[in-house]
Amino acid sequence: MDEAARSSQEKQPDAVTNPCAEPRPKQERQAAPAATPRKRQIDDSDVEPQPKRARLTRKKLTRKNLAEFNKMGKKKASDPTDDSGSTKTKSTSTTSTGFADKARKNGILPPRSSKPPTNLDEIHRRHAKSRETASPPESAYNDYADRVEGAENEATLVVEVSGELLKKYPKGYKRAFNKAFTNLPKDAGFNNGLSAPQPDFVEGLEKEEYRPFPVDEYLDSAALHSDNPYSVTLPQIAGEWKGPDGSMKEAELQSSYDGAALVHARAQALAYMGKEDPPGHAEITTFTTDGTNLNLYAHYATPADATPAEDDEDALEYHQYLISSANLTGTYQGHKDGRKSLRNAQDHAKTQSEQLRDQLKQHWKKNRNQPDSRHHARNNAGADNIDARTGIQLRPDPNVPASLPNPSPQVTQDASTTVSQPAPVPDPPPSARIAPAKAPRIRIELTTCWRRAMLVDGSRSSP
Repeated sequence: MDEAARSSQEKQPDAVTNPCAEPRPKQERQAAPAATPRKRQIDDSDVEPQPKRARLTRKKLTRKNLAEFNKMGKKKASDPTDDSGSTKTKSTSTTSTGFADKARKNGILPPRSSKPPTNLDEIHRRHAKSRETASPPESAYNDYADRVEGAENEATLVVEVSGELLKKYPKGYKRAFNKAFTNLPKDAGFNNGLSAPQPDFVEGLEKEEYRPFPVDEYLDSAALHSDNPYSVTLPQIAGEWKGPDGSMKEAELQSSYDGAALVHARAQALAYMGKEDPPGHAEITTFTTDGTNLNLYAHYATPADATPAEDDEDALEYHQYLISSANLTGTYQGHKDGRKSLRNAQDHAKTQSEQLRDQLKQHWKKNRNQPDSRHHARNNAGADNIDARTGIQLRPDPNVPASLPNPSPQVTQDASTTVSQPAPVPDPPPSARIAPAKAPRIRIELTTCWRRAMLVDGSRSSP
């Protein structure tokens, strides 16, 4: 009996230990071992809730599910900073195969296809101009030639050449080495499908020098480097180096791309002011060097002679014309000539940068209170028809044909401002009565409590 009782207690532990518990059906007792001990162990140690894990593992990794996942992440994949998206178009760098063909399709011409600029003689005279400072002694030339001959890589040549040949300028006019133009908009025409230009050398005014004019807000190609308040802005000169085993032909190709970027930015700045360089006129300079040879190029843009499609009527061709070449290590005189030409090109680039800055600041200051003043395509000829204080456009409008009747001036105003039609303006006194060529222009002056009509010539009517 004792053994039978113990056996009965072992078979029904719940009933013995907990009299209130209901007896388990036999099926449950038999099904209990079917649970996977390993799975319970994983569940006990899993920090994530079971429902969340079930949602993550609900779908299998199939082609259909993967396509749905990619579709859900399409917005993220289209982010230009995300390299994982399949929808992003890969760009071609200057050292990649196919860059020359793409650059040519974008209108960037090599020197053999470029035409001389219209101001070529002026450029030659400027580069050959004597400098105020004395040339380095022949001993300095010999030291330079020895250091270039012993240079083992491109970085060494950059240091040796820049220290000997390039001029340094005061604060505010800076240089940048081997830094990509990260702020340049993509697909601007000359750079379609290409990576950002990254010249070994570029020199220009800091963005801070343009203040209070917010140059980067009005000109998206002006500041070269994003998220940098002291970025080089609207430079007029750039350069490319090659090491002892480098290809000067590749440097020439890279220089053509650098020059096109600078020409594009300069043209945008001039267009903002309603200006442009004379046709065929070159102000942008680039150079290439391997320490021994120095080549200087002039850059400018012209309308394309032939366009592949009708929608490319505004396509441009960017010329790169060889101005001069010098051997920096062959002779002392060749070294002096190359150094002089490069420094004269630097001085001219600095002068052009400063003139462009002053013109932009003056134009912005003059037009900043006008509506739509941020748009460089604005017709500045009609700016006199805008009241700079109130922003109200006055009539008669010069764009309206003179043959149309215009008996009473009309006022075009913002919807938030309510102005009633002005009372008829009385004739001026006989002493001031002059036969006008056309109806007098009227300006509406608003104050907090009253308004009055005032003639442009200064005579006023009664309030």
